[in-house]
Amino acid sequence: MSEVDDAKVEAELRGKALRVYWYFIRHSEKPLGVREVQRALGFSSPSVAMHHLEKLKGLELLKKNASGEYLLAREVKVGFLRMFTRLGRVILPRYLFYAVFISTMLATYVAVYPQNFNIHNIVALTFGVAACVILWYETVRLLREAPF
Repeated sequence: MSEVDDAKVEAELRGKALRVYWYFIRHSEKPLGVREVQRALGFSSPSVAMHHLEKLKGLELLKKNASGEYLLAREVKVGFLRMFTRLGRVILPRYLFYAVFISTMLATYVAVYPQNFNIHNIVALTFGVAACVILWYETVRLLREAPF
């Protein structure tokens, strides 16, 4: 079986199919059935869940075992998913790591370096605060847009 082109996966992985795929990424350690996916994601019927599961199977992102349950076959980083990284079952925006790093650096600068508010302090604080605000804003925005 050949791997499906990433461009095709990116074009097809939208809406409810993305929600189903996201759910499988978060629960990749166990096989999931149609009704379990339907209930977890609040779909109106099992046929809606089945349609999206089969769509993901056709994209070679899921595979079906002998008992008819679905398993995660592979992870792809396309489109919206590029902005996230997975640590076990937790999926975090990549900006979170940068935001924490810059915030820690800014706090360390304020705590260690004497703040006499000369031009060097003001410029350093301005850049540090601006970077923190931008990175935390982007992190929160991505968390709000995530399909979970």
